[in-house]
Amino acid sequence: MPDEDDLNLWLEDVEGTEALAWVRERNAETVAALTGGERFAALRDGIQAVLDADDRIPMIAWHGERVYNLWKDAGHPRGLWRRTTLESYRGGTPDWQTVLDLDALAEAEGENWVWQGPTYLRTGPLAGEHRCLVALSRGGADASVVREFDLDALEFVKDGFELPEAKSSVSWIDADSVFVGTDTGPGSMTSSGYPRQVRAWRRGTAVADAPVVFEGSPDDVSVRATSDPSVDGRRAIVRQATDFFNARRYLLTDGELTELDVPEDAGVDIHREWLLVRVRTDWPVAGVTHPAGTLLITRLESYLSGDRTLTPLFTPDPHTSLSYAEWTRTGLILVLLADVRSRLELLSFADGEWRRTVLGTELGQTDVWTTNQDADEQYLLLSSGFTLPPTLRHGVLGSAEGPAILKQGPAYFEADGIETRQFFATSADGTQVPYFVVGRPGAGPGPTLLSGYGGFEVSRVPSYNSIIGRGWLARGGTYVVANIRGGGEYGPAWHRAALREQRPRAYEDFAAVAGDLVERGITTREQLGAEGGSNGGLLMGVMLTRYPELFGAIVCAVPLLDMRRYHLLLAGASWMAEYGDPDNPEDWAYLSLFSPYQNVRDAVPYPPTLITTSTRDDRVHPGHARKMVARLREHGKNVTYYENIEGGHGGAADNAQLAFKWALAFEFLWRTLAA
Repeated sequence: MPDEDDLNLWLEDVEGTEALAWVRERNAETVAALTGGERFAALRDGIQAVLDADDRIPMIAWHGERVYNLWKDAGHPRGLWRRTTLESYRGGTPDWQTVLDLDALAEAEGENWVWQGPTYLRTGPLAGEHRCLVALSRGGADASVVREFDLDALEFVKDGFELPEAKSSVSWIDADSVFVGTDTGPGSMTSSGYPRQVRAWRRGTAVADAPVVFEGSPDDVSVRATSDPSVDGRRAIVRQATDFFNARRYLLTDGELTELDVPEDAGVDIHREWLLVRVRTDWPVAGVTHPAGTLLITRLESYLSGDRTLTPLFTPDPHTSLSYAEWTRTGLILVLLADVRSRLELLSFADGEWRRTVLGTELGQTDVWTTNQDADEQYLLLSSGFTLPPTLRHGVLGSAEGPAILKQGPAYFEADGIETRQFFATSADGTQVPYFVVGRPGAGPGPTLLSGYGGFEVSRVPSYNSIIGRGWLARGGTYVVANIRGGGEYGPAWHRAALREQRPRAYEDFAAVAGDLVERGITTREQLGAEGGSNGGLLMGVMLTRYPELFGAIVCAVPLLDMRRYHLLLAGASWMAEYGDPDNPEDWAYLSLFSPYQNVRDAVPYPPTLITTSTRDDRVHPGHARKMVARLREHGKNVTYYENIEGGHGGAADNAQLAFKWALAFEFLWRTLAA
């Protein structure tokens, strides 16, 4: 649906001369206004100090007989990809071997490379630590180049597999062939900008000549094939995402495709002999209706033969949901949320049944960091809290001993007197909405920063954030995380409650939390700031245009804001299952009521607002932020803007850029809320 009245369309030209000149003018204004004082310098330097700190836990992942880590610090802003043994890692000074120096590579090739990660060869005689495909992006964009890397020689493979910049997907078939989805010309990509085709690409041939093994529709979100290394022989899963939440799955064995008869909106995982199904809507099968949020398991071969006997591994209740499940080689770890507090269950299969061990809340908020599912039952858990520095624990599923501390991170801000409390606000329809308050009880109303997301079934859980700690909590601010509908804190139903035409429920929830904070005396309207990014940036845009009277300041990062055109910009078409289709008059009827860009009003006073984005964000188009700033300026509103040239959807390509971006936000908030 075109917007004939939109005079700011020229700002959607991402690298257009006029658009970038406008960006540079806004950036110069912001830098001049916010960065000259001692507080900004202290904020920036303090944040970068913790991001670059040598005593951080180096987070690892298994591959072969060693563990790998990407390490960034002041001397290596783009990162050192390195490895060591788990035994060495346990010690105080691990014997790291550098695999790839990203800074040296970027300098040698004259590129602003940002690490996107490896895809390892995990099957066949060359499995283990021999070959991988490395993805590198320019400036942090989602699109990346892919190059084959030799883990023995520690160099890129001459004339190896290589893909030019695109939003590609790759998965090894064997040492000389890969499944690949990439831009090979017209018809190869979906309207969302992701691969539409899967090809089987053999070494030494042109990717465009590789045979197509599966092709989806142009209106699909994406198509990809993933080899399954958990069994001998060739087996792969093809996933045809028809929208963001629905997909058809096919088992590809020896060139034969078999569609899996499972609900398209379910989460599906195949590992060794097992089929795992996470139900997102009630599923009646074999005379039993499994409620949304249930996790089911069965043997794959039996299921393919028509047997629909399914074993529930988890069934939700009104307070408890499944966040996710992770495989070890033969077992499972379930991460549950009980009123947004984690509980882990370790499941082992023995004597024909699944046996479980429950890890309670004594570890704090805990996630599975990684497992060694190719080889054994080892796993790593990462625990932390708003004021609890991270702890990395190592365990072995089935062991009589529980997980033991492997590494402990230091505290990066003074937390004495700071407590975490959980409250519930009553939303407009009576729903109880949980939120966490981190601060000093009894201190009286003060500057408070309220954060939220509320979309795509993403849960916001307590975690240690040294940036928030240094820049906000340690300076006397209160930090609040709202667990509004649209997220996954209470399972699929919590998400569906704010889907499409129900989207305003998420905004009502956030507004209810804002009001509750004032009623409890934690803050005042003038001292309450709100921040969010991406879908949370849309949330901030709605707060600005529909609930401006609730806030003293708003920080809006990498946002969606023009909901009339979002589906036409970059990956926007992939989110229509979440928001709706603006070209459908029925959908636009409700989208138009909250789309921030279309709802800026002259007569309504707005709180001061900072909007940030990245030129290299190829997921959420920077035109959203640019046009909103232009429109707010046209209406005489108090808006500040900064656009980082690099950074992708994360908004920053290295620690220095990240520290600068957050220092801008904190300086803006302290000036506005503590005046």
